[in-house]
Order: sequence, then structure tokens, then C-alpha cells
Amino acid sequence: MGYPKDFLTTRAVVRHGAYAVIPPEGRVINVIPGFEGFTTTIIASPKMGASFVQYISKVAPGAKTTAPFGGDGVETFVFFLDGEGELSVGAKGETYTLKQGGYVFAPEDAPMTIENRSQGTMRIVLYKQRYIPVEGHSARVVCGNVNDIAEEIYDGMENVFIQDLLPKDLGFDVNFHVLSFEPDGCHPFVETHVQEHGAYIMNGQGIYLLGEEWIQVKKEDFIWFGPYTQQAVYATGRERLSYIYSKDFNRDVDI
Repeated sequence: MGYPKDFLTTRAVVRHGAYAVIPPEGRVINVIPGFEGFTTTIIASPKMGASFVQYISKVAPGAKTTAPFGGDGVETFVFFLDGEGELSVGAKGETYTLKQGGYVFAPEDAPMTIENRSQGTMRIVLYKQRYIPVEGHSARVVCGNVNDIAEEIYDGMENVFIQDLLPKDLGFDVNFHVLSFEPDGCHPFVETHVQEHGAYIMNGQGIYLLGEEWIQVKKEDFIWFGPYTQQAVYATGRERLSYIYSKDFNRDVDI
């Protein structure tokens, strides 16, 4: 990379235990045992205050996991952001082929395997968290593609759209959504809630209220929202603001 030409600056914002914005510039590569041929950065973890771990990774031709991802009480999720080729994901003895926009969720008793059997390089988002069981209910493997999911109008606002990626029944303690704002779109109110989010911006730009700060965000930024962080966004620019985000739900709080 060489010597900098000017003073070092960063757009990263980290408020430990509350929220963070992690832009692509400044990310470093983390060596993850069991991920052979992956170029990976850990963008959220309990060291930040999150209850989950999230990664962004480039998957080279021939790259594969050599150890289980998840299982033993840990549920996992993989989302194919972009790139060329097809990704093979296995869980519970089944193998699923993903193209751009594709995803697989694996429950806590189904460790995931990942392999790039094509000649193209792709980028994926990976996620893991410890499952919270509820008696009489369980999660299951889910495979889909966001390009096949119809958009729904979000909270009565005709220029904001949501897509739900996972089922909503009690067996699931997490969901993933794609939220999209047309230019000048915004949240209907400032949200303040117990749920956490991990959001990866796939398109566009905006100005996000996090806590008491308004922070400019754009494509390729990752945002972590801690519990009870005030949050809302205005889409800015000339194109849609879209991001994929996680949300914990369907569970009470332990005391």
C-alpha cells in the first residue's frame, strides 16, 4: 500500500457497547482457522459489545471450509453479496448452490460447510450466534434468494420496502431482512428497542442517526446497532439505499 500522502483519517465510528460504523477502508484481514482460501474481516463481535459475530469475506476459486462453521448450539447464516460463479453450502447432509443474492441459514444442530467450486471470486457475508431454544419449537435449514422475494411496503411508507428472508415462527430467534429506501426515503420514526442489528449496506448512501450522532454512511459500510440505540436513516443521493440486516426476535430477556 505504501506511505500515506496526507494525514491519516478514518470514517470509522466505534462506541463500544452502543453502536459502530465500520467502513471498508481501514479493515484488516483476520486469519480464521478452518477457512482455507478465504480473505476475511471480522466486522462485529462480542469484543465490540455485539451478541453475535459477523464477517465479510472474499472467496477465491477452490476456497473451502476445513472445519465446521457453527453447530453445537451456534446457528449460522451466509449471504452471497456479489461476484462470479456459484457457492456450494452444505448443512444437515444437504448441499445448496448459491448465486448472487442467495443465502442459507443453518440451525444450531447443523454445522455448515462452504466451498467455491467455480472459477470466479465472490464476496459473502457470514454470521453466527448462539441459539436460544424454546421448548416445543426448533429452527430448520432455509435456503433462498433475495431476488425471488417480493418487496413489501414498510410501515405504510410507499417509498420504503422490506424483504423477509427467514420464517417468523417461534423456532427462529433471529431473522434477516433487506430494507430499501428510495431517494428521500426515511424511517417513519426514530426507533429505540432492545433488538440488535448488524447491517451491511449493499447500495446507495444515507445519513444515519445512531444514538445522538448523525453519521454519513454509504455502500460497503457495516453498521452495528446495540440494544436501545436510537436509530433512523434518511436516504441521500440519487439511488436506492439498501442494506441486509439481522434482528434478534421471538425471545424474552433473561434476568
